[in-house]
Amino acid sequence: MDGKRDRGDGFIYLRGTTYWVSYSLRGKQFRQSAETADEQEARKFLKNKLKEVHADQIGARKFVTPQASRLTITDLVTALRAKLELDGQLSPQNTSELKKLEADFGRIRAVELSAEKVDSYKQEKLAEKYAAATVNRTLVFLVRCYSLAIERGHLVSKPRIELLPVSNARQGFFEDADFRKLYAALPADLKDFALFAFLSAWRKSEVSCLRWKYLENGVLRIPAEETKTGVARSVVIAGELADVIERRKAARSFKKSDETTAVSQFIFHRDGERIIEFRKAWATACKKAGCAGRLFHDLRRSGVRQMIRSGVPQNVAMKISGHATTAMFRRYDVCSEEDLKAAAESVQRYNAAQSATAAQQSNVVSFSK
Repeated sequence: MDGKRDRGDGFIYLRGTTYWVSYSLRGKQFRQSAETADEQEARKFLKNKLKEVHADQIGARKFVTPQASRLTITDLVTALRAKLELDGQLSPQNTSELKKLEADFGRIRAVELSAEKVDSYKQEKLAEKYAAATVNRTLVFLVRCYSLAIERGHLVSKPRIELLPVSNARQGFFEDADFRKLYAALPADLKDFALFAFLSAWRKSEVSCLRWKYLENGVLRIPAEETKTGVARSVVIAGELADVIERRKAARSFKKSDETTAVSQFIFHRDGERIIEFRKAWATACKKAGCAGRLFHDLRRSGVRQMIRSGVPQNVAMKISGHATTAMFRRYDVCSEEDLKAAAESVQRYNAAQSATAAQQSNVVSFSK
């Protein structure tokens, strides 16, 4: 291998018909392909690399190693997935978010992702009617991927990744009559899935992960590793929930691709697999039911609201829904116009009663005189 010395600490050389460059930084030698058979192009490539080395030496900009320049976001996702699994944090929800992240960004080289590309991604997702909070969840995992790579020395920096503004006000919910219309419009494999969420106030990911082994003696227990808060909880299967479970028992069997019959481990399933994505089917059903724009998460808010208005004590309702704090629980206990109307009528009745009592007492005083 004959090297051709160039200005500075680097040089170019031929490997087969392709030129490679060699240079050093802080005593470490780097070799990488210039990806060209043209000597002049190879010299330009080396010159640019030496500029990057010099910028690092004077503290202007951290040098990106050849290894770091080859990393894709898929590589970063793989590393984070392994870390979460090692720490016992690879929940179904985290796995789903990592899959979405890899599908959307996986092929991009990590050093080439810019703030402008992230902004374009946000615009595309919003145009596709994704909620800002949904887009943000993917971006949060993207930040975690870069942070882990930097922490381990594989990257020196990350792009500026800003989250979309999200209103904390939680207003969407279903009245019972509204939900029944939606239930009728939903496809068969989503009807009981949505009904369970409506009655239990559980999160979509928690309903999705339910397995038959979690059901015992009329109680459905969800283990800590399947919940967002990391706390196990349970719900008694009674009333309409019992009807849901009976229907699901009858629908446990499914046909495999080879036409043989099998039994699903999941309570709610599609061809034996857990139900995860149904955004289009949900939007279509909401439109048919006259409640376009509603979110599946509105079922959780509705479930909380129903429990409180039916007299379930707050501490019991929180155990069922899985809310960790009273403050968060109260954000889900939203009021409707009917609630406000009932409150106004209640105040009016109270004021009328107070006025009547005052008038009666006045008459008594006048009569006594």
